[in-house]
Amino acid sequence: MASTRDIHRRIKSVSSTSQITKAMQMVAASKMRKAQQAALNGRPFSGLLYRLQREATTQAVDFSHPLLDVREVRKRAVILIGGDKGLCGALNSNLFHLASQFDSQSTVFITAGRRAAQFIARTRRQLFAEFAYGDSPRYAEAKAIAACARELFLSRGVDQVQVVATRFINTLTQEPVCFQFLPVGAIKGLKLPGAPSEEDLAANTKEYLFEPSPEAFLGYLLSHYLNIYIYEALLNAKASEQSARMMAMKNATDNANTLIKTLTLEYNKLRQSKITTELLEILSGQIGSG
Repeated sequence: MASTRDIHRRIKSVSSTSQITKAMQMVAASKMRKAQQAALNGRPFSGLLYRLQREATTQAVDFSHPLLDVREVRKRAVILIGGDKGLCGALNSNLFHLASQFDSQSTVFITAGRRAAQFIARTRRQLFAEFAYGDSPRYAEAKAIAACARELFLSRGVDQVQVVATRFINTLTQEPVCFQFLPVGAIKGLKLPGAPSEEDLAANTKEYLFEPSPEAFLGYLLSHYLNIYIYEALLNAKASEQSARMMAMKNATDNANTLIKTLTLEYNKLRQSKITTELLEILSGQIGSG
């Protein structure tokens, strides 16, 4: 049985850990609010841009562009957007489980975030390019990632580009998702607010007039659409990471406080038992001497 000194020492150790996790929880909560707001604010615009892309590319029947070229997939690239740090529960492991389903021989990876690059190196997969992004993702960071994937696709280095990232739903829920980046087309397996269905697009009889020309308009639209696409994925990934970390640190703090209460109760019981034993010894000694 542990002595009162051992229990007291453990209570102090758990209390110190609780203070650390509480501080990390407060920092993550502060960053989380900012990241969540950024992710949610960008969704209406990205949804509208996707709707514009689908309506424009489906109506421009005489228009062709290399970014719309659907080819037989012999080799693909995956843009893997992970977190920069750990201590965020099962967020990264769930994401990497989804990424590990791609064939390592026919897939190259473009990573964003240190944890994503470490996963590719640890599993000995093919890393094509590595990017970093901060706690507040910038458009320039997304533009660089999109440009890398676009050049790889246009040079026929790969026939398809997929994005594997975490979609922010709410503070308690973050969902790993995989969807197509190139060739530009319909996003499947992911519901976007305000996005038209493919059935609605097929039934649409509206005629569109592109100025100065369909080639000029859609060429400009597609490049910006891809940049915004990745930027929104970075915002969602960062909001998910900060939310998961805040919840993980909150759970750790709650568990530490519960353990402290249990140890304190055990300490008091053991201390009371020792006092009772000493009193009994004193009383028995007085009786014996009497």
